Order: sequence, then C-alpha cells, then structure tokens
Amino acid sequence: MHGSNYRTIKGMAYTSKKYAPGAPNPKVARFNTGKFRHDYDYKLRLISEGRLQIRSNALEAARVAASKKVTLVGEENFYLRVVTYPFLILRENKMIATAGADRLQEGMRKAFGKPIGMAARVAIGSVILELSVKAENLDKAKLAMWAAGTKLPMRTHTEIVKLEPTAEPEPAETETVPV
Repeated sequence: MHGSNYRTIKGMAYTSKKYAPGAPNPKVARFNTGKFRHDYDYKLRLISEGRLQIRSNALEAARVAASKKVTLVGEENFYLRVVTYPFLILRENKMIATAGADRLQEGMRKAFGKPIGMAARVAIGSVILELSVKAENLDKAKLAMWAAGTKLPMRTHTEIVKLEPTAEPEPAETETVPV
C-alpha cells in the first residue's frame, strides 16, 4: 500500500498493542542524535502546517536526511531530537487481486486488518524535529531542516529560536547523615 492511504486522520486512534498482537515497532532508529550541551546558541524547530498522520518510516527518513546534512559540522556540535513519537498502529485488510482470488479471500467478513506499521498523528503547529546548534553552524542547520521537511507528507516551516546563555548546573553538595 502507498503511504498516502494512511495520511488522513480517520476515526479514533488505535494505539493499544495489547489488542494488536504482532504490532511492529517504530522504524525510527534513534530519537536523539549528536551531543546534548547547554551552550548552543540556536534551536531550530520543524513545525507541521497540516493535520495528518506521519508514518514512522517517513519520520526516520526525515531524521536521516537532517542528520546527514548537519553531521558535516561534527558530531559534537549539534543535537537533533525527534519530538513526535509514532504511537498509532496502522492496520490493513489485505485483498488478493489475482485470478481465482474469489475462492481464497473473505471480502468484508472479519475485515479488522493486520498491523502493518506505526504512525504519528500531528496537528497544525506541532513540533516534529528539534535541532540545537552554535551560531556559526546556523546555515547548515537550516539546510538540514529543509532536507528533513522534504521527506514528510505535508508542508512544514522552520522556526528559529535564539537560546539564552545559561551556566551549566553545578552538582549540589550532599550531606551524609548517620543512621
């Protein structure tokens, strides 16, 4: 089936793996990439302009595209996070469309469908990806967010937020109390 068949939001969300044996895991390999630090200057957010479902393989493709573009600045100089998580279980009632199929399939009888993938539902204004970078790497980060947006099934825009410099939290001194 094509991904466009699962793009529109129809009915209630089907998220319980308890009732869908064999539900697959999301295709997103890792949700955090790069190095998390407190001294980044900018945070770029990829924001959805549509209300629809994104399949987990589209989320993974967007993450890989952004990661490839921004890795040029070095693994230690960015932090990429996939914010949207695919909870929704996609089902499909597979139909056979070859000669003699009328004796092998049941049609609409027991047409609940088998789990075939996972998807995330997003609303207008939802954050899909976040990318934190230093000021000198801002142009490559913009290019990375554009590349990620091309992999998604809806229009997106990038929001750039200037981060305030904060000192790293110092570890608190602990006292040992005799028991």
